[in-house]
Amino acid sequence: MSERKATSRPRHSGGGAAGGSDSGSSSRNVHPQAPGYRTVFCNDREANYLAKYLGNAVSTTKYNLVTFLPKGLYEQFRRVANLYFLTISCLSFTPVSPVSPVTNVIPLSIVLFVSLVKEAFEDWKRLQNDMTINNSPVDLMQDKTWESVPWRSLEVGDIVKVKQDGFFPADLLLLASTNPDGICYIETANLDGETNLKIRKAMEKTWDYVTQEKASEFKGQIQCEQPNNSLYTFTGNLIVQKQTLPLGPNQIVLRGCSLRNTEYIVGVVVFTGHETKVMMNTMNVPSKRSTLEKKLDKVIATLFGVLLTLCIIGAIGSALFVDVRYYYLQLQVNVESEQFNPGNRLVVFVLSIFTLITLYSPIIPISLYVSVEMIKFIQSTKFINNDLHMYHVETNTPALARTSNLNEELGQVEYVFSDKTGTLTRNLMEFFKCSVGGETYGSGVSEIEMGVARQNAADIEEVQRPSSATRDKGFNFDDARLMSGAWRNEPNAEMCREFFRCLAICHTVLPEGEETPDKLKYQAASPDEAALVTAAKNFGFFFYRRTPTMVYVRESNVEKMGNVQDVSYEILNVLEFNSTRKRQSVVCRYKNGRLVLYCKGADTVIYERLGAGSDEIKQITRVHMEQYGEAGLRTLCLAYKELSEDVYESWNEKFINAKSALRDREKKLDEVAELIETDLNLIGCTAIEDKLQEGVPSCIETLAKAGIKIWVLTGDKLETAINIAYACKLINNEMKQFIISSETDEIRDAENRGDPVEIAQLIKETVQNELQKIP
Repeated sequence: MSERKATSRPRHSGGGAAGGSDSGSSSRNVHPQAPGYRTVFCNDREANYLAKYLGNAVSTTKYNLVTFLPKGLYEQFRRVANLYFLTISCLSFTPVSPVSPVTNVIPLSIVLFVSLVKEAFEDWKRLQNDMTINNSPVDLMQDKTWESVPWRSLEVGDIVKVKQDGFFPADLLLLASTNPDGICYIETANLDGETNLKIRKAMEKTWDYVTQEKASEFKGQIQCEQPNNSLYTFTGNLIVQKQTLPLGPNQIVLRGCSLRNTEYIVGVVVFTGHETKVMMNTMNVPSKRSTLEKKLDKVIATLFGVLLTLCIIGAIGSALFVDVRYYYLQLQVNVESEQFNPGNRLVVFVLSIFTLITLYSPIIPISLYVSVEMIKFIQSTKFINNDLHMYHVETNTPALARTSNLNEELGQVEYVFSDKTGTLTRNLMEFFKCSVGGETYGSGVSEIEMGVARQNAADIEEVQRPSSATRDKGFNFDDARLMSGAWRNEPNAEMCREFFRCLAICHTVLPEGEETPDKLKYQAASPDEAALVTAAKNFGFFFYRRTPTMVYVRESNVEKMGNVQDVSYEILNVLEFNSTRKRQSVVCRYKNGRLVLYCKGADTVIYERLGAGSDEIKQITRVHMEQYGEAGLRTLCLAYKELSEDVYESWNEKFINAKSALRDREKKLDEVAELIETDLNLIGCTAIEDKLQEGVPSCIETLAKAGIKIWVLTGDKLETAINIAYACKLINNEMKQFIISSETDEIRDAENRGDPVEIAQLIKETVQNELQKIP
């Protein structure tokens, strides 16, 4: 391949290129690639040139200069009325028409012109949005320096740097991050609506490529799957320095996501433009037609039937009436056209039908469509887009009607299907109560309890806290028995100490800012974790620094009142939380050599792994969790386990092998975790409050009065879900409740027997019987 400048070129869809295994491969050893995968040469545009990958510019417009007129006219003539007026206009050019063609052509032209202008204006808005996105700046590694270039200039294999709060310009392989352990936090709300942050982690081999000098030296190959629309899967390998490293979805950041709580990351472009996962999930702009418009087509068809009936009656009369005796009507002028030739009355009948259709055409008013189009256009651009009641002050986001075709659909909603967390609630977690060693702590009444009390007309007052009390965000706890070191005087002081240390150590939170309690901020993947670490700080266990292997905690009032000491804990292993495990664990070593496993997770999985003994604490804590749940609080169990050096070394060897496995790595890690997360000692549980969004109860009540049926999905326990429904006025005392549940003794017995077919059949029959009882 001749020496070719690595400049931005238009790309066409292609299969990709494959090269040799040497990480520094150039364009000379590029070979045709197998169709099942693609090979990307990192930081080498010449090597990727033969693959003809797509460029990074995207387009979401409905039309272009070539397709606008034909496609736009097709859209307009899908309407029955426009098709009808086109037919009338064509008839007006024939000799049978009694009116001038101008009478019909000009109104139709006006209708089409107005509609096409509206479509062009809306598509122009889409084009402007595309241009804004395609011209967004991003730092690209060129000539060993970071240069700011527009997104559209990126190509597969480029090395880019994305800064905090910036959006990822393409699907990237995460190479390095400014955070410890190569971790970065991303927000995927644009992809899946989730506001919780997700963790992505670079491979240890690439952590060093975070600086400009190191990033410019990076060379390697990425062998991965072809572009697809699966947002949560990715398979591939990174070949760097003659080593093959397996890649998974945890190393990929997708276009459309944004970087949070991280100064910047360095990544390699894997998929660009319309081959990115988010764009492959994007459909072409559909041609939407409202229900009213479809009904209007039926009305017009009915009117046309009436018109045709009138024309047939008139044509029959004309065929019977025509005669040469009526000379005073001067019918002879049209004899040549045979329209009024008494000798051929069938021709008179047929031609009279067309004449009358043209004459009676105003029965369907073309001006109606002009008015409707103008009203919809003005309504969307002047009223909806400028509606102050639909303006969100916090995010400076006004309403935006991207198309005016469906304005009349507003207000015709019959059903609302809603999630609870983050939709009805704020997703801003606050540490509210806790249970430690069988003793419950925390005063105050939750918002859900207040709502239920008001619904039941009960007299309940929330504990008013002193106005001088300052609270950290995420901490809404008040109990003098635990605050300011008073926990040392509790009968279960040792258990309290383990509780606080578990909160301060067992997490993946990153501290940011000055190492002082008032200036340091916590960056967490979820608000729950941030609330728990903030609680530990307020209890006197201030987590202030993290390195890849160490966690530093400033502990107050542990040995004696007023004493403060900085303690470091060596983090040996982190068993991460996922939806299957429903728990998170860390193995840490104290300065004195003590080995401890701290674990936190859902009550169901923690209780399954508790050791024998302490049945009283288990039972009391379970009762406390049920009380917290009924108050609408989110509960989490905490446990710990002392480890011996021999047991840990034996287990750690298995953990290292599972962590380096190339196949079924996640499954093997979960299996190894099961080996050590046994015989745990229960410490207690936390209760976190997630308050309702402002105005949720009144909004739901108003929607219900409007006849809208509302469904809310939640993973809470039955009693908690009912109390939350009362608090947000989803249900009230006037409603009759029907509870359909598969939690019956008969089904539990079947589950103990372990026959999945029997369980499924019993659940089906139970639900059917419950449904039949509903009147």
